[in-house]
Amino acid sequence: MDQQQLPSEAGEVAKRHPEIWKAYAELGKACSEAGPLDKATSRLVKLALAIGAGSEGAVHSHTRRALDESLSPEALKQVALLSIPTLGFPQAVAALTWIEDVTDPAPADAARGS
Repeated sequence: MDQQQLPSEAGEVAKRHPEIWKAYAELGKACSEAGPLDKATSRLVKLALAIGAGSEGAVHSHTRRALDESLSPEALKQVALLSIPTLGFPQAVAALTWIEDVTDPAPADAARGS
């Protein structure tokens, strides 16, 4: 992920500590290349991990990146639905709404470019 794509707080840390950001980015790349999963599968796994961690920001980020990588909104929403038996209905519904923040923005959000 490019430093400019980071949420503001993370972007500020990356600017103040570029050596840490570089090491973090290299670790992410090494982890992605450590096994046989293709890019789409890896993105779905990362989305699932973000859902499991309850991280709205990470769910938004992985959703945006997945869409940029041509994954369908339906596939991303299915990841949220798959979390129901493991994480529970409330967490899955929250995750689904976070995904839909990106895949199905409200008209006011679309007008603002959110």
